[in-house]
Amino acid sequence: MPAAPSAALERMLSVLLCPVCSAPFEAVERTLRCPARHTFDIARQGYVGLLTGHRGPATADAPAMVRARTAFLNAGHYAPLATALAARATALAPTPDATLLDAGVGTGHYLAAALDALPAATGLGLDTSPHALRSAARIHPRAAAASWDVWRPLPLHTDSVHLLLNVFAPRNAPEFHRVLHPTGTLLVVTPTPTHLHELRTTLDLLNVDPTKEDRLHQTLSTTFRREDVQTLEYVIHLPAPDVLNLVTMTPSAHHISAETLHTRVAALPNPQPVTVSFTVSTFRPLN
Repeated sequence: MPAAPSAALERMLSVLLCPVCSAPFEAVERTLRCPARHTFDIARQGYVGLLTGHRGPATADAPAMVRARTAFLNAGHYAPLATALAARATALAPTPDATLLDAGVGTGHYLAAALDALPAATGLGLDTSPHALRSAARIHPRAAAASWDVWRPLPLHTDSVHLLLNVFAPRNAPEFHRVLHPTGTLLVVTPTPTHLHELRTTLDLLNVDPTKEDRLHQTLSTTFRREDVQTLEYVIHLPAPDVLNLVTMTPSAHHISAETLHTRVAALPNPQPVTVSFTVSTFRPLN
């Protein structure tokens, strides 16, 4: 059964636009509706389904991926990254009541960390996976969530976002620039080539493109200027269940069977040392 809009979703009505006609929304019972009567249900888990009739990409997070990501992140293995993003959010938000957008929000883990650091801010997470959005819509009292494909024009007002998070997710540079306020900031997190390198050969995981950082800069260079780049790298020691969760929550899960993965993980040292390595890039919109 559909749900009434949460307080966070109510606050986001001033930011969201109808994806059909770009008109503003109002909450009508358990839906969002525009003046042209385009209507979108609010799922009982709290997120609004803007991708009505859209199947989403095959790479959208499946239930097993969401369960694995939730378990792995709740174990604290990527806590330094969440802390770093929260610190950047505190330093860069241009106003205490900032509007945050997490494009490719997943379970909402990093959006929640940023909102914890900004007690007057409100956030919106967009993702194609309904399974991930069920978590994102409930992960923080000031977080709202909606189903959307970030490659498409974003259902948001121009200049309506003060801080845009993009963590291991696709980047739509023109739309990011359009919705980001001129005083706002784009924070992008990407893996470095050494990320998970101990597991890539032994488990036959997907490799990180060594030119990824250059391609990121080229993709965004026409609409953003890069102000800062920080690398965060450390070693974690993972027992076998956490190695399984780590692999299952990544795109490599689409390329290796569960049976094969369990067999290969069982042959690893226990615990397994794993290098995690991220680049956190800060971008400002060009005028």
